[in-house]
Amino acid sequence: MKPIRKQFDAQPSFPFAFTFKDRKTLQRELPDHLHDWFELVYVHSGKGAFFIDRTIYDMNQGDLFIIPGNTIHRAFPDKEDPVTSTALFFHPILLDRISLGESFSYMECFEQSRIHHNFKMECTPALQHLMERALDGVEAELRAAQAGYRHAIVLHVEQLLLAVNREKGGERKPRASSAFIGPSWMKDSLLYIDQHFTEAVSLSKLSQMASVSPAHFSRVFKQSTGMNVTGFIAVKRIVRAKELLQGKDDTIAVIAEACGFESMPYFHRVFKQIVGMTPSIYRQQRS
Repeated sequence: MKPIRKQFDAQPSFPFAFTFKDRKTLQRELPDHLHDWFELVYVHSGKGAFFIDRTIYDMNQGDLFIIPGNTIHRAFPDKEDPVTSTALFFHPILLDRISLGESFSYMECFEQSRIHHNFKMECTPALQHLMERALDGVEAELRAAQAGYRHAIVLHVEQLLLAVNREKGGERKPRASSAFIGPSWMKDSLLYIDQHFTEAVSLSKLSQMASVSPAHFSRVFKQSTGMNVTGFIAVKRIVRAKELLQGKDDTIAVIAEACGFESMPYFHRVFKQIVGMTPSIYRQQRS
């Protein structure tokens, strides 16, 4: 199973979407998905697990998940005490402001999450209060839709991200001791895939490295990530291909080979299934 591509019904002039205090269930939760937009998920109550990129995190009240664009993720709400969360989606152009002479970017927290592969932030009580107040403000503006409500929403988002960036700036290093849920060999396997997804990585090789049977490996991998090994690796390759296609130096054939695809027809087919368009059209749109 390949992750679906989440679509947003938003006007180009206001690339923003908002899901406020949604109570998650396994039936309603999206399967593995990814999108170009950036996402913040704040947990109001409940518990569960959240698979992002290559790590499975626990979800608890006050947790904030900072998810850059084109990152595979899926939530697994607890059956007995499902998560209630707010998700905020936007394209970076929404916050495209002048620098004002400072080397500051609202998007810094997303970049740090991507670099360090650490997408979870445990909010302090003060940050939780600010977060909930800002999210309440966004919801109120959307409901009232008075003149200038879009500008007001952007101000709330900027205030929220300013606080998050300041909080993360005070972190000495990511707290990852309790980030992963599951057997240690699954953590090692996800890390290995992340480092070798452009190579020939098979289920038999991974299960041998983990010292478990292929059937057991496949079952635990699917339970942990919601995907099979082949589909997961394919998406990793496509995400990398999208990054390379935004450059202008390499041909599509060179990019396909660099991402581990042995034939152009297969690359085109998988790319279109996941992205929704051909590699050439994607490159044209990003030029």
